[in-house]
Amino acid sequence: MIEEADHFLEECDVLATALSAAKPETFAAVTQFKTWTIEDVIAHLFMWNVAADLTLTAPEKFRDFIAFALGRLGAGQTHPQLQRAWLDENFGDLSGVDLFAAWREQYPQLAQQYRSAEPEARVAWAGPDMSARAKIIARQMETWAHGQEVFDALGADRAEGDRIQNIAHLGVTTYSWAFRNRGLTPPSPKPHVLLSAPSGATWTWNEPQAENAIIGDAVEFCQVVAQTRNMRDTKLVTKGDTAAQWMSIAQCFAGPPEDPPRAGARHKSRRG
Repeated sequence: MIEEADHFLEECDVLATALSAAKPETFAAVTQFKTWTIEDVIAHLFMWNVAADLTLTAPEKFRDFIAFALGRLGAGQTHPQLQRAWLDENFGDLSGVDLFAAWREQYPQLAQQYRSAEPEARVAWAGPDMSARAKIIARQMETWAHGQEVFDALGADRAEGDRIQNIAHLGVTTYSWAFRNRGLTPPSPKPHVLLSAPSGATWTWNEPQAENAIIGDAVEFCQVVAQTRNMRDTKLVTKGDTAAQWMSIAQCFAGPPEDPPRAGARHKSRRG
């Protein structure tokens, strides 16, 4: 049993609740992430959730999907353009409230598939294969990260929970990769990470080091490593050059290097 599947389910439920009474025009609202609309966000989560289901239950169909997706992206299409092409091919003119309903119907099924999967079973993805447990954690992280632009656009606060420990752990364990992804040698030793959880618990990683550490709120740490906030827009404290450098390039998601948003660019809308 993979208990992290329940964390993924809860993350989706929190986002779904925030949009449960949304009107059609809400889905056309432009977010602070690359001018994606809320509909683009839901389409992105829906498409890659379907892909995550295929990689576990129908690997041959996943191979067809990933060839389609990478081919479109390789040809210069944006993610929203790819998503629209995929929706048109597989679901017709699915958009707005109906798209939201399709995503909402599918994600509990995905959670159930992964809940009962063998935790260390290898599943394919766009990059290297990963374990089933790692895959559903990645789906939680992406739901949480892209959910941030939705909550910001709505001017709403998310009901956070200790389920984000999975995301914080992912942020910590991608320390070396964040440097190597940019052609840099990861400095050693890794910084000590000391975070306050939503529940008030304390989470720690790596050996204690007075002059090489990151200290602060777990939600803000997750926002930085998922690049939904600039480090300067948080109250996180870094001690030492290594910790500061890491927080300037942290990236807990796959793909080529991405720069964090500029200071002040991502924030809760004043409409809320």
